[in-house]
Amino acid sequence: MAAGRRLVQRVSVTRAFARVAPHVVPALDRTVHRLTKGKVLLSARMLSGVILTTTGARTGQWRRTPLACVPEDAGTWLLVGSNFGRPGHPAWTANLLKNPAAEISRRGRDIPVRARLLTGAERADAWAAALRFWPPYAAYQARVTREIRIFRLEPR
Repeated sequence: MAAGRRLVQRVSVTRAFARVAPHVVPALDRTVHRLTKGKVLLSARMLSGVILTTTGARTGQWRRTPLACVPEDAGTWLLVGSNFGRPGHPAWTANLLKNPAAEISRRGRDIPVRARLLTGAERADAWAAALRFWPPYAAYQARVTREIRIFRLEPR
C-alpha cells in the first residue's frame, strides 16, 4: 500500500492529473458510493474520505462532493479546498462559506456537521496536519496564487 500511495502522490502533482482528475475521480467516487449504499468510497482506499453534502450557494440545491478529509483526534475533520492545484476555489468551499451547516457520509454513516473556515495560526496548524496527511498539497499550493481554503467540520 505504501508503494501505491507514493506512486499516486507522484502522479497527483502533475498538471495532467489536475486537468483530468476533477472530471473523473468525483464521478467515479459518487457512482461507487451510491452502488454500495454509502459503504465504499473508492478514493478512500488511498486517502481518508467523505461525501460532503452542502447547500448550493447560488441555487440552494443540495450538492454532493466526494473529498479527501483529514480526521482529527477531537472527532472533527479537515477539508482542504485544493481543487487539485487549479486556479479557482472549488465550488463546495463557496457553498460552505454561505451555508456552513452540512452533512458528511463516512463509512456508511450520515453525520450532520458545521463547517468553519480556518484562518491565522489555526489554519497554519491545520495546513501542517494536511501536509503530513497528503504531501502533494504543497505542490498544489505552489501552483496557485490563492490561499487554499481549509475548513474544520464539527459534528452538530
